[in-house]
Amino acid sequence: MDYPSKVLSKAVEEIAGLPGIGKKSALRLALHLLRQPASQGVSLGTAIQTLVTDIKYCKACHNFSDSEICDICSDDKRYNDILCIVEDVRDVMAIENTGKYRGKYLVLGGKISPMEGVGPSQLRIGSIEKKLEEGGVKELIFALSATMEGDTTAYYIYKKFKNYPVVFSSIARGIAVGDELEYADEISLGRSITNRTVYSEAGS
Repeated sequence: MDYPSKVLSKAVEEIAGLPGIGKKSALRLALHLLRQPASQGVSLGTAIQTLVTDIKYCKACHNFSDSEICDICSDDKRYNDILCIVEDVRDVMAIENTGKYRGKYLVLGGKISPMEGVGPSQLRIGSIEKKLEEGGVKELIFALSATMEGDTTAYYIYKKFKNYPVVFSSIARGIAVGDELEYADEISLGRSITNRTVYSEAGS
């Protein structure tokens, strides 16, 4: 498609680089911004710039944060002895939206997937070991996707740390097999957290 402006063409190209947005949608968004007051576009640009330059990863759990330690990890009203293992920051958001969990988290940054070339060394499994070595953790909850990769990841972590004095549990399978956690409805996810089951090698 030919554009009357190189500036417009560049904006459409950048917007179309976002997931789920094609060239037509990108053009529609760019034209929408041009119809708005200039201050709105400037505000959006500033927010995006701040997003990519100022956001941090929590040093304790690897969640997104505005500071070195996120609000969840720094909340002294949360339980320090329960650690929920999730794949992605979006899973933390999903579980938090249920209002049913008051422990802490650890974001792995993915799941073991040989097909995609992702092995244990590429995940933050070492952070789990550090927290177990520090002591205080009594329960590890696997809140991973109900997929083969999610089960493989849980099994690997269980085998690696099963000799530590902690209880291993897994969210109840109110989440359908094959489902990604972030797409689960809040009621089902909340019940899965509340009714979590003891994780065992036989039941994995």
